[in-house]
Amino acid sequence: MAVKIRLQRRGKKNFAFFHIVVADSRSPRDGRYIEQIGSYNPNTNPATIVLNSDRALAWLNVGAQPTLVPRRILSYEGVLLRKHLQGGVAKGALTQEQADAKFAAWMTAKDTKVNAKKQGLLKAAADKAKAAAAVEAKVNAERAEAIAKKAAELAAKQAEEEAANTAET
Repeated sequence: MAVKIRLQRRGKKNFAFFHIVVADSRSPRDGRYIEQIGSYNPNTNPATIVLNSDRALAWLNVGAQPTLVPRRILSYEGVLLRKHLQGGVAKGALTQEQADAKFAAWMTAKDTKVNAKKQGLLKAAADKAKAAAAVEAKVNAERAEAIAKKAAELAAKQAEEEAANTAET
């Protein structure tokens, strides 16, 4: 039996999210699966990924083959790196402590990148809101100026009419 790690589509039209499942390759995309190991929501920025990395690693070790997007998700979450490092430990190229240190260093670097992206998105949103507020304030000032000008013209016209009325009498 060929086992695949793949995505199972959920959600509604134009707003899909996915479950990451381990399934027989012959079963339908949204059909029967062996185990659900996580979820993936591409609708958020950055995309939300919830993954049981220990179970994913266990399935990879027994021969499950990930499809394209789950392979990228597993790589992003560090599961493929852990599998690679475990292979190095098994061959004797490095010790378990060295492998753990490499994985921890990689995780901290990844977390800093993700946090930098989130901060950049927040800063961009704040800058956009500030620019919109400045444009709105400018438009409001122009409207107030136009209203004041119109009121001054109307007051001048009324004063002329009163002066003309007093001159006639």
